[in-house]
Amino acid sequence: MLAAMSDYAVAVVGRDRPGIAAALAKALLAARANIEDSRMTILGGQFAVMMLVALPEDADVEALRADLERVRADLGLETAVLREITESDGAARPEPTHVLTVYGADHPGIVAAVCEALAAREVNIDDLATRVVGASDAPVYTLICELTLPPELDPAALDADLAEVAESQGVEVVLRELDRDIL
Repeated sequence: MLAAMSDYAVAVVGRDRPGIAAALAKALLAARANIEDSRMTILGGQFAVMMLVALPEDADVEALRADLERVRADLGLETAVLREITESDGAARPEPTHVLTVYGADHPGIVAAVCEALAAREVNIDDLATRVVGASDAPVYTLICELTLPPELDPAALDADLAEVAESQGVEVVLRELDRDIL
């Protein structure tokens, strides 16, 4: 029988260096935390991590907070936050249904325009990554995201909205169904 668990979010940001993930994992293991979902990345030399962890009901949460603070201080990180997740309604999240890709000349406003169009149709962004690639004299902006469309939304209607974004931003926008066999 599994012990009762409480869900927590862990967020850490700071200058990248070897050993951050190992130190975080060690602190979580000492608290008997199970890392259920995580994303770690390096952006412009900054390490960022977001984790969802489950802690046993009898875990010493304050000791874990102290361990995370020690990791933050020892590694010179900017922030290390542990927050209990209490607003979960217990309902299973729908799986992403579509992938959106955006390519074009780099300029401010692309993300805002895309996200506004998605929000207007109540589309949930499950994952979003951006990057500038190419030569510095002609940088190309790329945006790739996984989306969950509401069941009642006709993808053709969203395609029409995204075509307007493509025109106004001077980018190429492609919406396609998520291929479940890729991962």
